[in-house]
Amino acid sequence: MPALHHQESVFVLDLGSDENRFSPEWLKTVHSLLDTVVDGSEPAVLVTTGHGKFFSNGLDLEWLLSHGDQAEQYLADVHDLLARVLTLPVPTAAALNGHAFGAGAMLAMAHDFRVMRADRGYFCFPEADINIPFTPGMAALIQGKLTPAAAVASMTTGRRFGGPEARDLGLVDDIAGESELVEHTTDRIRGLAGKDRGTLGSIKSTMFGSAVTALRPASAGSPVSASA
Repeated sequence: MPALHHQESVFVLDLGSDENRFSPEWLKTVHSLLDTVVDGSEPAVLVTTGHGKFFSNGLDLEWLLSHGDQAEQYLADVHDLLARVLTLPVPTAAALNGHAFGAGAMLAMAHDFRVMRADRGYFCFPEADINIPFTPGMAALIQGKLTPAAAVASMTTGRRFGGPEARDLGLVDDIAGESELVEHTTDRIRGLAGKDRGTLGSIKSTMFGSAVTALRPASAGSPVSASA
């Protein structure tokens, strides 16, 4: 299960060591850990990573198949996590230790910055190949972070991008070796700690207002809470 580590101004959210799929319990745990990050008043940045082969494989399809009657609420919960990370009132960066697929790649995209392992792992939106269309909210999130050309290349092809290709396309900002991945990612945002949380959260909510509205249609027109 996810865990949170804290040293000085840096919080590291460890998603886990398996496929890190978004089970209901996993989602609840991540929200609780994010509460810890945003409820404080000291300078802070957030680095999100995993262990082993996967950053995250996204939706828990096995759970969904067994709980089809809860699919609508489950999807709303996934959307809510993506919107929350997108507008988190502290600087954020994803350190992609391994594969980031589907909603796992969207979670990475919701961070301010992304650094991917250079030698292993794929960044992929497989929806076109698994016959699962993007929801309006998911599409808005991705398109809010990418150029039109990069969005077409990644969203309509199902292509798997290694680190250097993902960097060249703009899916990630940088690449690093496995041993220095988290440190390199942390160095990119450590100096941003101390930004006023209210101001930063408001800026992000305005920047990505269309995506947030699409991800949280029931709260359209309402300000996004930092701890929602």
